[in-house]
Parts: sequence; C-alpha cells; structure tokens
Amino acid sequence: MNSKKKATLIWAAYCTVTARIANGKNGVTLFFMLVSLVLWIKLGIEGPGVMTFSVHAIVYLVLAACAMGFGYAAWNVGILHGNVTVLAGASYFIPVLSAALAAALLHAPLSVQFWQGAVMVCGGSILCWIATRTRQAKTATPVRTSESA
Repeated sequence: MNSKKKATLIWAAYCTVTARIANGKNGVTLFFMLVSLVLWIKLGIEGPGVMTFSVHAIVYLVLAACAMGFGYAAWNVGILHGNVTVLAGASYFIPVLSAALAAALLHAPLSVQFWQGAVMVCGGSILCWIATRTRQAKTATPVRTSESA
C-alpha cells in the first residue's frame, strides 16, 4: 500500500474516531505529540539526512508548523462543534487556496489545467451540496369548507 493510501485511511480514521471519543474536547495536542514521537523514533532508526539550517528555513518551518497546528485545531473544532456540511464544503476549497498561496510564495505559476480542475472540483462540490441538501416541506394551507366554517 503506498503512502497516499495510508494517509487517506489514517485521516479518515482520525476524523471518525475524534468525533466519537473526544467527548467535546479538542485532541489536537495529543495527536501532534503522538505524531512527533513517531517521527522522532523514525529519525532515531533511520538517522538524520542532510540538513541545513538558516534563518530563512527556520522562519518558514515555524510558520508552516503554526499553520498546520491552527489548521488541525480548527478542523477538530469543526468536527466536534461545527456544521459538518460547511466543513465538508470548505475541505474542497482550502486546498485550492493553499496551492495558490504556495505558488505565489514559490513564484511558480499554476497552469490553466490546474485552475480548470479546481473550478470543476469546487463547482461539483457546490452542485452536490445543492442536490443533496434537505428541502423544507411546503405545508399546504388548509382549505375552509362550508362544513368547517
């Protein structure tokens, strides 16, 4: 099984289990502590690769860590206390915004095909939401007859 499939299964399990066992509390801190522990163990087993530290790299590292930490915390709050429909919809739009920000930061323009795909995915998300949302039943006004008057 490749790492993308594993990550997909882990993410789905994380989201499902979090909502069921969290008892309304945000478990992001514990999650990040466990992930860090696993990564430190992996580093201890495999050994460090070539690492170069600079002020520029450390600033990006800290900013990325903050963005991911706040992102996971916000996701957990949404799972535990938010509107899951809005959360699911946002999950389609956020990666597009993330890719656009990364492209701007890295000075790497995104192709027309990327933007066409992004518009199709986001548009499909909106169409699915419109097609599946619960419709309010229209209640008919009772007709008065001569017997009920």
